[in-house]
Amino acid sequence: MSKFLVTGGKRLEGEIKLSGNKNSALKQIPATLLASSPTTLTNVPAISDIKVMVELLRSLGAKVEYKDHTLRVDPSTLNSSTPDPDLCSKIRASVVLAAPLLVKFGKTVVTPPGGDQIGDRFLDTHFSMMQKMGVKMERKNGQFFLSWNKKTGGTIFLEEASVTATEMALMMGTAVPEGVTLENAATEPHVTDLGNMLIKMGAKISGLGGSTISISGGSLKGVTHKVMPDHIEGGTFIIAAAITGGHIKITDFIPEHHKMALINLANMGVNYKLGDNSIEVFPSKLVATRKKFKAQPWPGFPTDLMSPFIVLATQTEGTVLCHDWMYEWRMFFVDDLIGMGANIFIADPHRVIISGPTKLMADRLYCKDIRAGISVILAAMVAKGTSEINNVENVERGYENIEERLRLLGADIKRVDAK
Repeated sequence: MSKFLVTGGKRLEGEIKLSGNKNSALKQIPATLLASSPTTLTNVPAISDIKVMVELLRSLGAKVEYKDHTLRVDPSTLNSSTPDPDLCSKIRASVVLAAPLLVKFGKTVVTPPGGDQIGDRFLDTHFSMMQKMGVKMERKNGQFFLSWNKKTGGTIFLEEASVTATEMALMMGTAVPEGVTLENAATEPHVTDLGNMLIKMGAKISGLGGSTISISGGSLKGVTHKVMPDHIEGGTFIIAAAITGGHIKITDFIPEHHKMALINLANMGVNYKLGDNSIEVFPSKLVATRKKFKAQPWPGFPTDLMSPFIVLATQTEGTVLCHDWMYEWRMFFVDDLIGMGANIFIADPHRVIISGPTKLMADRLYCKDIRAGISVILAAMVAKGTSEINNVENVERGYENIEERLRLLGADIKRVDAK
């Protein structure tokens, strides 16, 4: 296991380009299997979760080339409907493969997926959606055996606005002759990004970005598609600049993907200027002008930014309540911040109250999941002394070359690989 050594007190300065969106790429890669010819994805982030997804496609027989953020998938050699269960257990997005494999083979096997342990992340909505489309399932030895012989269309109401269930329905809907109308669909930018890719491939989809989406399709062809930039990474770098008193410019930045995040950051005193495809963050006097911040479904404040936002609150004048109703383990990492000297009261598993600013002290820290991992790195960047951050493989699942990119902005961070 590798670790980072981070010495705090360095201001970030310079320019950084956002990586491709993790949550877009992890759904678009399985979608390439729907095509009758090769598909090329560009701006694919070089993160470990992507590497696992690539290996999953190869284990199914697809030809995959992946180099320099460009990924080419030739599905013509696809010869298996059963993803490798060991690989499936490593990433949450492995469940998405069920959609294109059901389209191609009419059957597949779902192994309970891996990924961050941030709370109960059930597959109920995914399975309910598939059953409404005619999928039959049987559970054996902890796996789900799915078959899709009769494709049922019509109107399907999702039990919750699940991003992954919506994305799987988009893929499966392209194979339903009568079409599918999806209600209570997720509206996140990465859902729209996948939908736009499927449209380029030949699907007929309307309503993207809204809660009702209509889908029909037929034969899909391979295309070239650029993965959208990662808006969660964008918010993370804004916070990194703000807490260090830095001045950075972030490029490949889509302002409309950050509307609620920017409102909340402005309410904490973050000083920024938007460009057409960029944002410049200036040294800021951090003062909270709002007392409560809550994670919400899109277009609200994204849950994946809540952990970095809590670190921002430790360096901001005032007392604020942060509430993440989605995941009951999201807040567990704040124990590390409290150990560093942060003034945080844990009201319950979903709510914490932070009073700042507080001077943080270096400590031995752990990356408990992707977002908690980047958050303890941010905390270490403003702490006095040198922190040792362990389990960095977790944060590398979602942030590309994070230590190198922070170091280029001026952070004192180095990687120590296990011998």
